[in-house]
Amino acid sequence: MNQHVLIVEDEVKIASLLQDYLVQSGFEATVIHNGSEVEAWLAGNQTSIILLDLMLPGKSGVDICKDVRKSSSLPIIMITAKVEEIDRLLGLELGADDYICKPFSPREVVARVKAVLRRSESTEQLSDKGLVLDTD
Repeated sequence: MNQHVLIVEDEVKIASLLQDYLVQSGFEATVIHNGSEVEAWLAGNQTSIILLDLMLPGKSGVDICKDVRKSSSLPIIMITAKVEEIDRLLGLELGADDYICKPFSPREVVARVKAVLRRSESTEQLSDKGLVLDTD
């Protein structure tokens, strides 16, 4: 099964470009343009990683990131036009795994998605009541 990327981006051209590059690289990709639709989509679907714009209609990327982090360690890469250091720090402190500023290279985004997924897969552990399963 291919890994799935959820792209949450209100700019249609950017979302379409990212989707094309990700699909070309072997990923499945779904696009959501409105932040208020993300929670319902996540409740009914599986994804490997989220590419999340900060400034969205309906619900901000910051609020979406906070909500996802309450119950999941699902990898999140924030993509935004906000380039100030304070914005990047806020995104990372909220639980984003990476932060990409617009404008960006779609190939770099694909490379970062692959890198974050590699890191998240290698650190995934099953544990319960102090017992940890070493999958290797």
